[in-house]
Amino acid sequence: MLTLKPLPANTKPSFLNSLTPFRPKTQTLTKPFKLHSNLAIQSVLQWNRKPELAGQTPRVVVITSGKGGVGKTTTTANVGLSLARLGFSVVSIDADVGLRNLDLLLGLENRVNYTLVEVMNGDCRLDQALVRDKRWSNFELLCISKPRSKLPLGFGGKALVWLVESLKSRQEGCPDFILIDCPAGIDAGFITAITSANEAVLVTTPDITSLRDADRVVGLLECDGIRDIKMIVNRVRTDMIKGEDMMSVLDVQEMLGLALLGVIPEDTEVIRSTNRGYPLVLNKPPTLAGLAFEQAAWRLVEQDSMKAVMVEEEPKKRGFFSFFGV
Repeated sequence: MLTLKPLPANTKPSFLNSLTPFRPKTQTLTKPFKLHSNLAIQSVLQWNRKPELAGQTPRVVVITSGKGGVGKTTTTANVGLSLARLGFSVVSIDADVGLRNLDLLLGLENRVNYTLVEVMNGDCRLDQALVRDKRWSNFELLCISKPRSKLPLGFGGKALVWLVESLKSRQEGCPDFILIDCPAGIDAGFITAITSANEAVLVTTPDITSLRDADRVVGLLECDGIRDIKMIVNRVRTDMIKGEDMMSVLDVQEMLGLALLGVIPEDTEVIRSTNRGYPLVLNKPPTLAGLAFEQAAWRLVEQDSMKAVMVEEEPKKRGFFSFFGV
């Protein structure tokens, strides 16, 4: 008969003595762990900080295109309010004589009592002509003239130069940005609008007529001494680009050779916001076009640009029955 005897407390079974204890391999890091790229961190944390203003203030930016109807006024309204929402003081100037529309897009058409022409004639002060936005107090609008009116003969680029100098020395403080909504064409109104600017944002659409006019405007801006030129490609439709019915953003950038500030997709909400006098960037929930304008304003603050890339899709596999349309 087998009997079981208990082992002493300090003894171990013989088969355990033959086993070597498991020691996991550890590796000490001599250097702190780093991510593959700091750009990944910056892209994640970008919207958790305020952008750093680059350049000297005030930054006078003219928004132009050459061709009409490409979205200059829409860009001025949405980028200007995006800058104001980021905490910067903005003065937006509607330089379109007789055909102003910026006050309509901002919903301030009933508050414009004086214009720059009255200021130059001595009929009012500059602070009386500046219209403060009813939603963001650090955004102001100034119109050059009233609708269906003509400029006096002595009015020209020197008037905007005087205006910029007056805004620098006003008691409320110098604004961070002065945005000039340039009229269409390359006549006297265009020359007047670009005289006081040191930066330019070229708004274009991916069609051949708009690109031809934009290329002409780039040459005129460079002749005037404006070298910091960035472009915004507006009304982009990815479905037409995939069907090769519209030029891609990369094609536009290669044709004009400009730094890319933003790409605005085609959005039906733009028409609704224009008719309501409520800028697109204030919509809740935000739309794709509104987010694109906010990102363009962010890059404008830091004098940054984006890069367009070509994405090649894998061709669809075609079987035997694809010949019959199945």
